[in-house]
Amino acid sequence: MSQKAVVLDEQAIRRALTRVAHEIIEKNKGVERIVLIGIRTRGIFLAERLAERIKEIEGTGVPVGELDITLYRDDLTKKTNDQEPLVKGSDIPHDITNKIVILVDDVLYTGRTVRAALDALVDIGRPASVQLAVLVDRGHRELPIRADYVGKNIPTSSSEKIVVQLAEVDKHDTVSIHEK
Repeated sequence: MSQKAVVLDEQAIRRALTRVAHEIIEKNKGVERIVLIGIRTRGIFLAERLAERIKEIEGTGVPVGELDITLYRDDLTKKTNDQEPLVKGSDIPHDITNKIVILVDDVLYTGRTVRAALDALVDIGRPASVQLAVLVDRGHRELPIRADYVGKNIPTSSSEKIVVQLAEVDKHDTVSIHEK
């Protein structure tokens, strides 16, 4: 897999997340009932960054949780190659019942990860509503799922892959397109 182009650098990612934070606040008329839940792995760090931006803007913090969707995936048998799946567990520190849950992920592609996250959420509680925030929407949906908040739309071909790197995991922030 070779890198074709860098589409977002550290500054562009920061600007996109700041814009998404403003959109979340505006759409929900504040942040009183909001809970941000990041989908493992990079969604967690994006949710934490959004929470920081929201606190800077509103002066009020929002709870952040993390969701492990491993056991809810519909491609679990393909991904594990007869090995036991590595389950890291979810950490939802606040009750999500009657809250506005905003799922946060790095890339929206087929929609299958989000479907699995919705299944996992139902096992945890019953939110008033669920919204979706993603850093990148690359298209190619297989399920009728769309993001409420998008950092950047990046149309891709099926032979390309979007690679999101975040400092918390990868030591630097970039979003790039790679050729398969």
